[in-house]
Amino acid sequence: MLYRPVGRSGPEVPPIIFGTSSLGNLYQALSYAQKRDIVAKMFEHLDGAVVLDSAGKYGAGLALEIIGRVLHELNPEPGRIKISNKLGWLRVPLRTSEPTFETGVWMDLEHDAEQRISYSGILECWEQGKELLGAPYFPQLVSVHDPDEYLAAAKDAGERQERLEQILGAYRALEELKKSGQVAALGLGAKDWRVIREICSHVQLDWIMLALSFTVLCHPPELLQFLDELAVKGIGIINSAVFHAGFLTGGRYFDYRIADPVADRALFEWREKFVALCAEHAVPPAAACVQFGFSHPGVVSVALNTSKPERIEQNIALVNADVPEALWSDMKEGGLISPDYAYLG
Repeated sequence: MLYRPVGRSGPEVPPIIFGTSSLGNLYQALSYAQKRDIVAKMFEHLDGAVVLDSAGKYGAGLALEIIGRVLHELNPEPGRIKISNKLGWLRVPLRTSEPTFETGVWMDLEHDAEQRISYSGILECWEQGKELLGAPYFPQLVSVHDPDEYLAAAKDAGERQERLEQILGAYRALEELKKSGQVAALGLGAKDWRVIREICSHVQLDWIMLALSFTVLCHPPELLQFLDELAVKGIGIINSAVFHAGFLTGGRYFDYRIADPVADRALFEWREKFVALCAEHAVPPAAACVQFGFSHPGVVSVALNTSKPERIEQNIALVNADVPEALWSDMKEGGLISPDYAYLG
């Protein structure tokens, strides 16, 4: 696999980064043995460094705790593990029957989580993340988690500006961590790419992570122009949620809500045509989704998540899949991807 630096000064990462929300009991509670097997398979099927993308929000710190426990058991060689921690949520005691930070999403948790986005709050999250992981497995890549959602929760323009200042304060803290050599690269991940663009005008980043933004279904010209600008600046792009929460490969959910066959008729029709064309060219729909997600030259890696150990090898195969140009040409002719998209077809 071709490892590329994530940004001009960042560490090299493989073309696949592994999401870890399943280790925090997203939607279901896996056994520790299953979680250990998931992580072990990553090292088994990758020759170079394994990159884990996690967050204090994932299971109120459970995912970080599990990563630390598994790594101390597996004891990988130095340099074979890199951890990305999205900061902004702090583990706190569970005082209610279920966690309050995202109800009905995380299963069998023993802790709750509270948001801490500010200069001091992000440092508190950083220290807790280190504690949950345990030395020497400290994060090398750090970012503020979901700043778009934090800004969207503002009641008015004045409060939004206050929240933006808090986000920028958090990044001042992260910049200090980088200057002191405690972290290697600063990033930013969000579902709303416009918020990434806004914060990029204030903060010098090494990488950004898109979610639900640059996919075979969704690739508006304005976003592509922004990606071009990032590539020129040497800011690495990590692409995630390229299946739109599994909908493009046949799932019930679209962007983490159940798709409605009536209200979302256009989405179902798009998927039907997409799956048919993939079958015509003998290409698994998942492979087409991942390879499109790689197609912009600024994309250095795609983040994929799974709750099944056997899927690790399959996901790695997706990043190496060979998709014929004829599929992209037919998709352009069929109106499934933009006819002006420059990098495929």
